[in-house]
Amino acid sequence: MMKSMTVSATPPASMAPALLLSMPQLDDPNFRHTVVLLCQHTSDGAWGLVLNRPTGTRAAQVVRLDPPIASDNGLELWVGGPVEPERGCLLLGEDPHDVEAVQICHGIYISGSASLLRQLLEHDRPKRTRLLMGYAGWGPGQLDAELLESAWLITQVELDLIFDVPAADMWETALRRLGAEPGTLQMSPGVH
Repeated sequence: MMKSMTVSATPPASMAPALLLSMPQLDDPNFRHTVVLLCQHTSDGAWGLVLNRPTGTRAAQVVRLDPPIASDNGLELWVGGPVEPERGCLLLGEDPHDVEAVQICHGIYISGSASLLRQLLEHDRPKRTRLLMGYAGWGPGQLDAELLESAWLITQVELDLIFDVPAADMWETALRRLGAEPGTLQMSPGVH
């Protein structure tokens, strides 16, 4: 007798928050050797922030606030992803208290507050602060399919990796912390 199979309408369990590490063979220039903070993952899609793409441009040179920024403390712009690159968000390693912010996980907050941006540009800013432009986005099922194709490795969020490891070393450092040798990784079907 054949058993009937029931297809579950339950959405996949969220993997967020987590870090996504691109596999070496992922050739998309937006994601080659990237570390992405996965902020949300639902049946409707997913979004996150690329963490290791500094631009070398000082935020005070390009941010336009009214009235203009009074000083420049060196806060740098980072590429957060290819979606809506004109839209910025602040990634913070401390609760910004009294400012609208969303806690992604312990020690990670994001905010789109213009008043907080002004404060962080004009005054001493906490060391664990980034201004990211754009984000990484996936449609319904897209990230799940990429995970099944082995385009990404998944690991836990580590604050020191995000804020203390130099951007040029972050991807390789994250892979090595997983016990992986970057040069030997190969894409194969299955979620890692």
